[in-house]
Amino acid sequence: MSVLTCVIESMGSSCSRHHSLNEAEATENAKSADIDRRILHETKAEQHIHKLLLLGAGESGKSTIFKQIKLLFQTGFDETELRSYTSVIHANVYQTIKILYDGAKELAQVEPDSSKYVLSPDNQEIGEKLSEIGARLDYPLLNKELVQDVRKLWQDPAIQETYSRGSILQVPDCAQYFMNNLDRLAEVNYLPTKEDVLHARVRTNGVVEIQFSPLGESKRGGEVYRLYDVGGQRNERRKWIHLFEGVNAVIFCVAISEYDQVLFEDETKNRMMETKELFDWVLKQRCFEKTSFMLFLNKFDIFERKIQKVPLSVCEWFKDYQPTAPGKQEVEHAYEFVKKKFEELYFQSSKPDRVDRVFKIYRTTALDQKLVKKTFKLIDESMRRSREGT
Repeated sequence: MSVLTCVIESMGSSCSRHHSLNEAEATENAKSADIDRRILHETKAEQHIHKLLLLGAGESGKSTIFKQIKLLFQTGFDETELRSYTSVIHANVYQTIKILYDGAKELAQVEPDSSKYVLSPDNQEIGEKLSEIGARLDYPLLNKELVQDVRKLWQDPAIQETYSRGSILQVPDCAQYFMNNLDRLAEVNYLPTKEDVLHARVRTNGVVEIQFSPLGESKRGGEVYRLYDVGGQRNERRKWIHLFEGVNAVIFCVAISEYDQVLFEDETKNRMMETKELFDWVLKQRCFEKTSFMLFLNKFDIFERKIQKVPLSVCEWFKDYQPTAPGKQEVEHAYEFVKKKFEELYFQSSKPDRVDRVFKIYRTTALDQKLVKKTFKLIDESMRRSREGT
């Protein structure tokens, strides 16, 4: 049985070791069943709306792209929506500190130089308290006292050493950002900012959609798109097939910074290898014969920092990579290598009658609003030219 077959057969199972945030998921993914039904029965009046499908493995940054579109091309988040993220953000803090504390204990048992992962006695007590909170199904709101505990634990040298090993512990990308803003997050009248919302980490369950024009809400006459986002974890992918008909373009997100990390739901599987197999599978779907493909090589900001410390060759797919000089030149060299790998995969996985479909690659950082806006305007222009045959 091939690896890909195993991936497809395991789509219905979830191995996530962290509990879900019911309230957050309800806010983020409401009415997914209704959306599925409506997708299959779109009216003729809606046929002028161009359908975009946002795909990718878990943690690829799809949800952040989705939130950016709401901020850029719609009216953004109202106060009620912003407040709904308070519990999500506080949960992210508790989850992060639990992962780090539990990770430090684990590393202290298995690493040769175990002493650097041992916390001070006082901080061990705090760690046990916060780890217990992080294991609950609901979390208390952050307050000054809890923030003092979180900060004290975060600043412990053992926790910082553990954080440096974050790629093997599933430490979320938002960790540093929220730890730098603890006092503000614990204010009595705290209202999340748009930056907070973009950093907030919530798994997408089911299907969510948004309709927009890259020209913005206030301007008329532009092309209108309906973008569908579905969960990227394996157990969510069974829902993808209902969306595959009538798609004008697939936007496939790749977290290029995760070449040294393993899946959230399967810690034996490298994230980049999973992404490679998933992209290959999507490319070969019969219903995408004439569908445009937009590849987002996402999380470039994290990639830029990581490539200076972790060689690309740790990933099996990139084992033939040869580094050049350190610094910015190395970053560009490594990026171009990854880009070429995906280009080769695209043409290898596309039948001869499909190679003339639109295929574009974009370097993206989902948190960079200006870059996301520019990227979607380029996509709009590319699709316009394709439809006009130019």
